[in-house]
Amino acid sequence: MNSIYLIAASNPIQIAGLALIVILMLGLLFIALKYGSLWWEGWNCGAQIGLVELVIMGLRQVNQKAIMKAKIKAVQAQLKTERDLVKGSVIDGSFVTTNRLEAHYLAGGNVGNIIEALVASKNAGILLEFDQAAAIDLAGRDVVEAVRTSVDPKVISCPDPQRSGKEYLSAVAKDGVELKVHAQVTVRTNLEQLIGGATEETIIARVGESIISAIGSANKHSDVLQNPGMITKAVLERGLDSQTAFEIVSIDIAGAVVGENIGSRLQVDQAEADTRVARAKAEQRRAEAIAVEQEQKAEVVGNQANLIQAEAEIPKAMAEAFRTGNIET
Repeated sequence: MNSIYLIAASNPIQIAGLALIVILMLGLLFIALKYGSLWWEGWNCGAQIGLVELVIMGLRQVNQKAIMKAKIKAVQAQLKTERDLVKGSVIDGSFVTTNRLEAHYLAGGNVGNIIEALVASKNAGILLEFDQAAAIDLAGRDVVEAVRTSVDPKVISCPDPQRSGKEYLSAVAKDGVELKVHAQVTVRTNLEQLIGGATEETIIARVGESIISAIGSANKHSDVLQNPGMITKAVLERGLDSQTAFEIVSIDIAGAVVGENIGSRLQVDQAEADTRVARAKAEQRRAEAIAVEQEQKAEVVGNQANLIQAEAEIPKAMAEAFRTGNIET
């Protein structure tokens, strides 16, 4: 035995070979200890992610557990994966592959949400492909919530007290009576327009504007109270969900309160304004009359002064006549 060690020690090539073997064995042992249990879990579930792939993911700073968990969920939910590929077929957007999951993770997406959304859409019978779900997730939208809203429509308050601080929309019918209305809009997510589509704020603004317009077109406020459906029907016919991320299912008037008689108030205000204008004009005419009266008084005083002056000239004229003897008897 000692002779073998001596031979090995005397041959550098053999020493390097033994060292390489030891390093490889230690590396394999490290890989087995770090990724062995994760690989075994995936292999038992049919995830088809090899041990070498897990090592490469680690080198790329990819969370192997997240990828493996997502792939296992996809397999258990019977989503299309690599094992469903037929020889010669092409991988389309519906396949959930390891490379796609890894690429989505590296792009900053949430692979767990993607798989959860795909599973929910499949169970609900909604067509949603991996590429579409990935695009929605990378766009910053909650793809899981979008699928849930597609299955179970949500209700949006119009107006929304949390956004605007208002409980009611205020509108005035043609008879001048104010109506305060609160509506509830039931919507479901439109997955095809979710990317780039307008959000809830746009739906609330459009519905509010249309309700105000519909009430303003009513001849009497009592017509609206008797038949609130005339408002919702008119609003739904306008296609308010165009270019939005939602599809409007229904619009319901949850409450309507009669407000002020704005028409009468405006008439009263107008009458008061007319009265003030008439008073101002009368006061102007009065002032003008007083001014004319003062001018006439001043003219009378001036005429009286001229008369007195003329009367003062009479004695002088008589005295001059006596002196000159021009007085006739």
